[in-house]
Formats: sequence, C-alpha cells, structure tokens
Amino acid sequence: MILCKIIGNVVSTVTEAGYGSRKIMIVQPVDPSGQSKGQSFLAIDTVQAGMGDTVLILEEGGSARMILGEPETFTIKAIIAGIVDHITV
Repeated sequence: MILCKIIGNVVSTVTEAGYGSRKIMIVQPVDPSGQSKGQSFLAIDTVQAGMGDTVLILEEGGSARMILGEPETFTIKAIIAGIVDHITV
C-alpha cells in the first residue's frame, strides 16, 4: 500500500468500459509527515474520499481489480482502499 494525498479529480465524458461511472482521483504519494514524494497518478475511489484527504492506495493492478470485482478490466491499476485519520511514527 502507498500513502497518498488526493490533489484532484478527473472528469471525462468518455471512459474505458472498466471505469464505468467510477470516481477517478489524482493522488500524490507522500511520506508520513505529508511531504510529496514521487509522481502523481490516477486511482479509482472506493471509499468516497475527497480533496486533501490522506488515503491508502492499493497499487497492485490484479489485486485492485479483484477488489472491484472486475478481474478482466486491465486498465485499472490502483484504487483508494482507505482514508487515513491519523499517522503516528
């Protein structure tokens, strides 16, 4: 799992069939102190997260698709699996 912050959302009138009407968010990997690290990427929201939320991302393509119940949808690579309430290091 990857710790990320939601920095935006994606709106599209035409999407790949596997995306359907799912909410697509732009997420930025962060360290436990909230500092950005790495490149931002897209993830499917499964927990109704919002802008600025710190979230846990499951970035294992096959596992992410299994959670969504669509193992044949190869375009989905990452999902938002949880919203982080607090981090203690």
